[in-house]
Amino acid sequence: MKRKIAMTLFGICYVLTLQAQTQLTDTVAGFPVNYDEARVGRYVLPDPLTFNAGGIVENKETWQHKRRQELWKLFECEQFGKVPEEAIKQASWQLIEEDRNAKSGRAIRKQLVVYLTADRQQCVKVLYYLPKQVKGKVPMLVHIAFQANNQAVSDTMIAPSFVYNKMGERLPARAQKPQVPLDSLLAAGIGFATFYYGDIEPDYKMAVQKEGIRHYFQNHKNAAEGSAWGAIAAWAWGTQRIIDCLRADREIDRQRIALFGVSRLGKTVLWAGASDPRIKLVIASCSGEGGAALSRRDYGESISHMTDTSRYHYQFAPNRHRYAKNPASAPVDAHELIALMAPRPLLLQTGDKDYWSDPKGEYLAAVAASPVYQLYNMDPKLKAFPIGGSTASTFSPLGYYMHIGGHGTIASDWKIFIEYLQKFL
Repeated sequence: MKRKIAMTLFGICYVLTLQAQTQLTDTVAGFPVNYDEARVGRYVLPDPLTFNAGGIVENKETWQHKRRQELWKLFECEQFGKVPEEAIKQASWQLIEEDRNAKSGRAIRKQLVVYLTADRQQCVKVLYYLPKQVKGKVPMLVHIAFQANNQAVSDTMIAPSFVYNKMGERLPARAQKPQVPLDSLLAAGIGFATFYYGDIEPDYKMAVQKEGIRHYFQNHKNAAEGSAWGAIAAWAWGTQRIIDCLRADREIDRQRIALFGVSRLGKTVLWAGASDPRIKLVIASCSGEGGAALSRRDYGESISHMTDTSRYHYQFAPNRHRYAKNPASAPVDAHELIALMAPRPLLLQTGDKDYWSDPKGEYLAAVAASPVYQLYNMDPKLKAFPIGGSTASTFSPLGYYMHIGGHGTIASDWKIFIEYLQKFL
């Protein structure tokens, strides 16, 4: 009989104020939303250290070579979807610009076009910077971004590009205040790469029928199956192809490449990291349902909300939809996705007011994944659910940080990110 982990409410009680409750929507896509801890109830998580057929994982070798592969295949088939066999395994690229005196002489800037198909019909523009003060190879943080390259950083030498809106319209990417503190990263000795996720797969419902990498491979033999890849799998695969190219740059330390993404791109970097051992470290911001938040915990967004055809069904494998009415029937949950990163460092960042993404559900998932990290003699130090702004659970191989505020990242998060990267990258 399989060993189970019974999860009950523990740690610091997560209480919503009356004011916050009145501002929350109680129904999304026709499905109710629960924001009351008293109504979460009891649920049981599958044990990441118990094989599907029974039997307990007792050491890291068994985890790494057997159980990990079993779990990964379940996520591939039942949640994110399979990459087509004909998709390239190694990308090609072209250097289109190099400036060895960028940022007032403090950085090297390079721009690439990365080709995702053998005929070069699908491509991504990649921008990256290397700090000049670093002697030897540079560790890199790779950002899969909602913004075009000219929006992600402050640099007048980056040509304007385009972005898609939710209707699929292609619009000019107008300059905006960048959210990433590039100068701080460079000063810390960390390189930074960014690219627009819509170059891989536009983020709207009908994209697969019109454009993007899934449209390019729409006739592959698995396209109509329940395990066909969703947009998240496409973004993750494209990210890995960009890493192919960055690892070929002799100025980059190919053993020290980290990923960062927010919201649906937080889900993406979790799946990319789980699928690619070359990725040394992941920072997943507010990844929520389908990412680091437990689906079996009825709080905030649910599988029903996410996979409804009026919302984001296209981001997942069609098989994911079958668990909407009963998340407990899914063979995997978020803690096992987190566990697939072990023993590599993973930082989960969220906000204490991001109720929709269930910050406590992300914390509890990390707690449930901890036994896998412990196989490697790593202590995640997840002792009690922290208050917003506390770093008590942050600086460990499986870290958790919750800022005071809502969804996404805020300026103060970057101090935490840089310190985490300096410690573990």
